[in-house]
Amino acid sequence: MDKPLKNPPTYMINSVDHALRIATMLQMEGELTVSEVAGRLGVARSTAHRLLTMLVYRDFAVQDDRRRYRAGPVLELAAHSPSAASRLRTTALPYMRRLAGVLDESIHLAVRTADTVRFIAGAECAQSLRVTSREGMVFPAHRTTAGLLLLAELTDEELAAVYPAERYADRPADRPDLARLRSELALVRRNGFVLNQDRSERGVTALGVPLRAPGGEALAGLSVSMPSGRYDPHRLYSLADALSRAALAIAADLAPDSH
Repeated sequence: MDKPLKNPPTYMINSVDHALRIATMLQMEGELTVSEVAGRLGVARSTAHRLLTMLVYRDFAVQDDRRRYRAGPVLELAAHSPSAASRLRTTALPYMRRLAGVLDESIHLAVRTADTVRFIAGAECAQSLRVTSREGMVFPAHRTTAGLLLLAELTDEELAAVYPAERYADRPADRPDLARLRSELALVRRNGFVLNQDRSERGVTALGVPLRAPGGEALAGLSVSMPSGRYDPHRLYSLADALSRAALAIAADLAPDSH
């Protein structure tokens, strides 16, 4: 089995973690108030204000005349130009939050770009021991639930184009074994879901399904994540069904005639 890709540091520096999460939220969402940031991080408004003030000082954020914060020049994002990813995120989040409440586990949404996936939304559950939001984090696609779901949509030729040997000439260990990967993706296509146990992060189990556009194109991977010790194999199909229902509801809301 592959070694887990990422593990939380032994000593978490919460202020740094909070600041990085705020920067990610600003880059991906455009504008936020102090109250919104405080609510998302679960901190006091005064703490959120201090963090935002430091981000403004370092040009990661700017404050407008309405006292709202948006991404600053360091993040180099046209915050007022809504993208497909931001629309997907906005549409999906209410469903993700409801699902996190129903399943009492954390929900994530990720999209693929070439050989990586980026988590664009997260909804944490209320349990004290939980998988925290991975929003903004980037992982190699073949090591993640969403990545495997989205790679499974590719033909063998398209998959080979994602992983050309020359791209990995200076880091061959990062290139997956394509024969093994094709076998794994064939299983994903048969099952319609991915079960990821400790593959991305030690101690974390995730189950995911594809979120498809009305035309059938897989846009993202929608997953539920939990501490591995809390995963019950008997819940596999009920979790997959709950995720699939949520994915269908999100897709229906994305349809052009639903707006």
